Amino acid sequence: MILLIKLLIAHLLGDFVLQTNSFNSKKEKHKLKSPHLYIHAIIHGVLVLLLLLDWSYWWMALIVMISHFVIDTGKLYLTHKKNSRWMFAIDQLLHLLVILALYSSTVNFSIDWIPINKNQLWPLLLAVVFLTSPVGIILKVFFTRWKLTEKETGIDSLKNAGKWIGMIERILVFVFIISGNFSAVGFLLTAKSVFRFGDLSKAKNMKLTEYVLIGTLLSFGIAILIGLLFNTFVI
Repeated sequence: MILLIKLLIAHLLGDFVLQTNSFNSKKEKHKLKSPHLYIHAIIHGVLVLLLLLDWSYWWMALIVMISHFVIDTGKLYLTHKKNSRWMFAIDQLLHLLVILALYSSTVNFSIDWIPINKNQLWPLLLAVVFLTSPVGIILKVFFTRWKLTEKETGIDSLKNAGKWIGMIERILVFVFIISGNFSAVGFLLTAKSVFRFGDLSKAKNMKLTEYVLIGTLLSFGIAILIGLLFNTFVI
């Protein structure tokens, strides 16, 4: 496990700590013609050697260096404005898979430790999928009985921010419930109250406050109910 941790530290240092914005910009601009792309790959190989402190792992540093160069080159040529977030995620996932492959080649690595069996997997996926967009759509339909004008809301928010906040909070509540961390649900609700309802109270808009309060209670309530049903009938 220490080997895996060191490989992950080397990756984080090379990709995030030691890579500045200007360094990355030069890679994106010149691509294969940029010396920064080659320097970046070499840095990753050197970091692996420095952290492992064992020259017998030279082959591992070489694989990290070459794979990083290949993956980053592909990312540079395939990335554009519309897919930049996805390409970043794919890029990091591929690097992680390389690290896991290197680690598994040196130890008997398996994922049998994951505390879930086949009978629990599909109900778990059902619950998670239901708590994302389906619940959001159900709540949206429910709230058509109340319509707030733009003047009443007076909120200038990020596009789809409320949708993502709702999905994330429901998934977190569900995970807290099935793992037995009920106090964490209270902490999450308190944290949201501090950030959201503090602003609403300052706005002194009773309709908007009630609207948000009902939505929050329904969102949390559904997630808690699904978590309790999962604990009762699946676990």
